[in-house]
Order: sequence, then structure tokens, then C-alpha cells
Amino acid sequence: MKLSELKHLAVGPRIVQYGVKVVFQTVHLLWKLMWMKPAAYIFLQNPPGLPAIAVCWFVCCLCRSKLVIDWHNYGYSIMGLAHGPQHPLVLLAKGYERFFGRLSHLNLCVTNAMQKDLAENWGIRALTVYDKPASFFKETPLDLQHKLFMKLGRTYCPFQARSEPSDPATELSAFTKRDVRSGLVTHLPGRPALLVSSTSWTEDEDFSILLTALEKFEQQTVRGASLPSLVCVITGKGPLKDYYGHLISRKCFQHIQICTPWLEAEDYPLLLGSADLGVCLHTSSSGLDLPMKVVDMFGCCLPVCAVTFKCLHELVRHGENGLVFKDAEELATQLQMLFSKFPDSTGKLQQFRENLRGTEQLRWDESWRQTVFPLVMEG
Repeated sequence: MKLSELKHLAVGPRIVQYGVKVVFQTVHLLWKLMWMKPAAYIFLQNPPGLPAIAVCWFVCCLCRSKLVIDWHNYGYSIMGLAHGPQHPLVLLAKGYERFFGRLSHLNLCVTNAMQKDLAENWGIRALTVYDKPASFFKETPLDLQHKLFMKLGRTYCPFQARSEPSDPATELSAFTKRDVRSGLVTHLPGRPALLVSSTSWTEDEDFSILLTALEKFEQQTVRGASLPSLVCVITGKGPLKDYYGHLISRKCFQHIQICTPWLEAEDYPLLLGSADLGVCLHTSSSGLDLPMKVVDMFGCCLPVCAVTFKCLHELVRHGENGLVFKDAEELATQLQMLFSKFPDSTGKLQQFRENLRGTEQLRWDESWRQTVFPLVMEG
């Protein structure tokens, strides 16, 4: 079922714009649901829950269906980023989520911290079902890495070879070389390290932390530290992308290249599976959800440095599958430690990767079959 989107209204007070949008979405969603064949269950991921929770509950009453809410965060906390936590609209949204959330038949959530918060402050009992990566998030074989780098190199300079091959039968990217005759692909000696950060370019992800850490990494490299060149790839889209893009363009790095490509959907998991380190800047508006981007990185056995917040330890175990940091200074220190003597196969970075490889990771469909499906069958 595809819902039409009401384009942003540019006239009238903001509260009127919100009101018109909510009314439109309510009528449109109700119309769509009523024309569908009645189902035993309606699953709703929250957010967005305004007006979806109320509409789905109403349809469940009419059709004798059961409402299941999958709590990934609180919508009111996201709204609070723009308006402040005590804004009347935010308080209204919080009351709405609490009231209609209690009317659901079954509740799921993504962390134990959120489970506790729902129980203590909302009176809602929920089952913790951790997000899991899809099956296509996995380590990328070296030959597919080379194909990806050659493809991206046609558009983005950081993926292009630094020099022409001495042998015409050799195909080069910035990271790999391929013998055209045998098809054998190997890493280039002295290749740059590939760092990936997937960001939504929003206020709850302070990209300036990464930019400052990269500046400190550059300073150490210039001073002669045993550090590799870096290719830093930042994927995603969002309202602050142009702002930070302008800041990036003003940097004069000698040993760091920053690339903000637009990736085709099938290329994103291949990139994660080819990278040496992931960086996550997600801090959570509520402090109770976990970054899906880290889940996907772990599915690719990609170690992560992630900015710390209240319940991150439920996903990132500091010193085992990655590192957590609180500011740019700490991230810079971690980058210098992890990439010292790169690509040392006995270093900390490789140890994290081996730990991820040795951890049994359920995939999304397997996890739901084991945890959610039995509840539905009982219900």
C-alpha cells in the first residue's frame, strides 16, 4: 500500500500547517486501510505514529483486528529536537502516543532500556526484539570490492587509481588491482584505509565531531605518525548535507579524501562489506533506540566507532566489537590507534572484525520467526 505525500505547506502559521497535514494523513490512511481486506493483525512501526496509531486502532475496532506496535523510538522526542521538549505541540504528541499506545494488543521495542521506560512511564508491556541486519549485509568478496571501486571511480575521484598501471594487463582502483588475464584481485600495497559513515545529516547527528577528528588525524599524519591515507565516505541525505558539504569543501587535507556519494541501493551493503571501519554519529532523540546503521555494519563484520549514549552498550560492546567515544578528541585518538601500522593483520581493528565473525548473528527474517511469529500464533 502506497500513501500519497502532502507537500509542505508554505502559507499560514506553522500550527495550521501541522493541522492540515494531520487531517490529510488521517483521511488518506483511513481510506486506504478501509479498502484493504481485513487482517487479523495490523503491524505499525512507531514513529511515525501521528496520526497512524489512532487510525490503525480505529480500523482494528471496526474490523476486529489486533494492533501490534513496534516501538523504534518516540515520535514526540523527534519533534522535540525542532521545537524543544516543553513546546505545547510536543507535549500534545507525547500524550497522544501514551494514550493510544496503551490501546494496542501487543507491543514490541528495540532495546531493554525502552522496554523498561514503556513499562515504568507509559504502563505498556513490550517485548524486546533487537533489530537485525538483512541477509544481504555481509562481507564483500575482494573481486566484488574491485568491481564496486571501479564503478564508483568513474564518478568519484577518491576511488580512482593514484597512478597508471605499469602492466597494461593490470586494472587498478585506489584500493585494489586486478590481473586481467587471470582475474585475480589483490589489495594494493600501501592502499588508503576506507572509513564509512552513514548519516542522516540531521541535528541529532553532529557531523562536526567526525570532521574535527579527521582534522586531528591529518595533523598527526603530517607530523610523521605511522598512519595511512584515509578515504572517508559519508552516505545518506538530509537537511544539513549542504551545510556540512560547504564546510568539507573548505578543508585542505593532504592525506584525507572525503566523498559524499549517492549510492544505488544495492551498492550500499557492498560498500559496508568493503570498508575498514565504520563511524556512527547517531545519538537518539530519546536515548532509547539503537542505530540501525551499526546493525547493518555489524552484519558486514565491519568494526565501528560510535558516539556514546544511554543504551548503546546493548549493541556496541566497547573493546570487543568496536569502540565508543564522547567527543572529537576521543574519536581522533581511536582513529590513530586503530589505523596505526595499517593494515596490520594483528592489530585491534582486525581483532574486532574477528570477534564479529565469531559472533552468531541472526538475520532479520530469522529473528522475527523465532521471536514475533510465536506470539502472533498464540495471540
